[in-house]
Amino acid sequence: MFAVLKTGGKQYKVASGDVLRVEKLAASAGETVQFNEILMVGATVGAPLVADAGVQAEVIDQIKGPKTINFVKRRRKHSSARKKGHRQQLTLVRIGDILEKGADKSGVKAAVNGAAPAVAAAPAAKKTAPKKAAAPKAAPAAAGSDDLKQLSGVGPALEKKLHAADVTTFAQIAAWTPEDVAAMDEKLSFKGRIEREGWIAQAVELAKG
Repeated sequence: MFAVLKTGGKQYKVASGDVLRVEKLAASAGETVQFNEILMVGATVGAPLVADAGVQAEVIDQIKGPKTINFVKRRRKHSSARKKGHRQQLTLVRIGDILEKGADKSGVKAAVNGAAPAVAAAPAAKKTAPKKAAAPKAAPAAAGSDDLKQLSGVGPALEKKLHAADVTTFAQIAAWTPEDVAAMDEKLSFKGRIEREGWIAQAVELAKG
């Protein structure tokens, strides 16, 4: 029995056991595919296709056709020429069963032209940005500490610096020597603020309560 099938825009007359090259199919070597566009089976002619008929084939290999050269030359003042080679991608198949009926229920993968479908990659897990460590909260002033913000030019930031240097009371500041002032000025980058603002004199008065 023979059949006439259509694939890749071309028609082929085939019989069981025939090996033919067709336009590339989306299948791998060793797979069995089924051509469902059947124009004729034996003496039955389709209108345009034979209903429920099919031709099964085993994919032997994915190959390339002979190289063809496309040469274009333009005859103009600024002439140009282009030469391009091409090899058509083909699939080599061996014809197996020719079904006059029952092709719709055969369960064989349909022969589809084109590249083999790519395996979908698993979606990449979303990278969660590492949570930023919360800024350490300012430690509350120790019991018995004074409100150093009462000093001229001292705000929350400067008070925090002083607390970090273990300076928490007016009495401490009032007792600073010139050497203490120089050391504190360098350590906390006060740039002469202590003397300029008169902190020691203010601390003396504030320490009295």
